[in-house]
Amino acid sequence: MRGKLLPLAGLYLVQGLPYGLQSGLLPVLLRAGGLSLTRVGLAKVLYAPWLLKLAWAPLVDAQGLARAWVTRSTAGLGLVCGLLAGLPPPGAGQAGLPAAVAGLLLLLNLGAAMQDVALDALAVQLLEPAELGPGNTVQVVAYKLGAALAGGALLALLPTFSWPQLFLLLAATYWLAAALAWAAPALRRLPQQPPSEQRPHTAHLLRDVLAVPGTVWTAGFVLTYKLGEQGASSLFPLLLLDHGVSAPELGLWNGVGAVVCSIAGSSLGGTLLAKHWKLLPLLRSVLRFRLRGLACQTALVFHLDTLGASMDAGTILRGSALLSLCLQHFLGGLVTTVTFTGMMRCSQLAPRALQATHYSLLATLELLGKLLLGTLAGGLADGLGPHPCFLLLLILSALPVLYLDLAPSTFL
Repeated sequence: MRGKLLPLAGLYLVQGLPYGLQSGLLPVLLRAGGLSLTRVGLAKVLYAPWLLKLAWAPLVDAQGLARAWVTRSTAGLGLVCGLLAGLPPPGAGQAGLPAAVAGLLLLLNLGAAMQDVALDALAVQLLEPAELGPGNTVQVVAYKLGAALAGGALLALLPTFSWPQLFLLLAATYWLAAALAWAAPALRRLPQQPPSEQRPHTAHLLRDVLAVPGTVWTAGFVLTYKLGEQGASSLFPLLLLDHGVSAPELGLWNGVGAVVCSIAGSSLGGTLLAKHWKLLPLLRSVLRFRLRGLACQTALVFHLDTLGASMDAGTILRGSALLSLCLQHFLGGLVTTVTFTGMMRCSQLAPRALQATHYSLLATLELLGKLLLGTLAGGLADGLGPHPCFLLLLILSALPVLYLDLAPSTFL
C-alpha cells in the first residue's frame, strides 16, 4: 500500500500549491503593490475553473489513461509557472493585475482543476476498498500541506527570493511531480481502459452517472454535510474579534492551530477506517460529536453577550472559545476524510468509463456546499443577529445526522 500512497501524497501536495498561492501569497503581493481591497478581492474570479470540472471530466473518462492526464497536466503547470517567472510581479508599477499575469494565473487554475479531476480518477482506480481510508487521509492532509506551503512558506521566502526565483522553484517542483506520476511503479501497473469501454460525451451522461447505486443519496449528503460547520467556522472567529481577541492571537489559533487540528482529525479518520471501522457508524458518531461541539460553541456565543462576561487573557471564557475553534477544525478534518472515503467508494461502483465524471460531480457539489454557508454566514448574522444565526447553523448541523438514516447499504 505504501507504494501507492507515497506517489499520491506527492501529487496531492502539488495540487494544493495553486490554492495556497492565490489565497495566501497573491493577495499580499497585490495589497503591498498598492491595489485596493476591492481589486484584491476580484482576483478570486481566477478560481472559476474549479467550478467547471464537469466540463472536462468526461474527456478524462473517454481519452486515455488517468496517469497520462495527471502527468500532462502537472507538467503543464510547471510550464505556466516557468512563464510566470518571466513576468514582472503583480503591483510592480501597475494600476491593477497585469493582463498577462492574470491570464497565466487563470491558466494555472485551469491546469490544477484538470489535474484534480485526473488525480481523483486515478485514486479511484488505484485504491482497493480497504485502502480508501488511508488514501483519503493522504488526499486531505497532503492537499492542506501544499496549500500551507504555497501560502505561508513562499510568503516567508519572499524577502529572500525574487518573484522569478519563486516561480522557477514551483516549476521545478511540478516537473519533478510529473516525472513521479509517469515513473511510479504502482501507477504504471494500472490497466489501460479498453476502447470498447470508452464512452463519448453524450447528452445521457448525467443520467448514467445518477444511475450509479448510491449516487443521489451521496450527492445530497455532500451538498449539505458541511452547511452548519462552514457557517460557524467563518463567523465564530469574527465574533471573537468583536469581543476583544486580538488579530494576531486569533490568527495563531484559527490559522496554525486550525491546520494542525484539521490534519490530526483527518489522520485519525484514516486510521479508524484502516482498522476496519464501518463507514456509516463512524460517520454517524463523528457527526454527533460535531453537533455537540457546535452546541457548545452556540452556548458560548450566547454567553459572550451576557452581563459581566469577560474575554480578557487568562479567563475561562477566552480559553473555552479558542479551544472550541480547534475542536471544530479537528472534527471537521475527521468528517471530511470519512466523507471523501464514502464518495470514492460510491464512485468505484460506477463503470470505469464514468468514474472521473462521477467523482467530479460529487466533488463539485461538496465544494458548493462548503461555499454556500461560508459565504452567506456574515449576511445571516447581520440580518438575524448572531444568536438566531447560530441556532439556525445548529439545526443545519443536525440535518446530516438525520439524513444518515436514509443511507443505502450498497456502499456504506
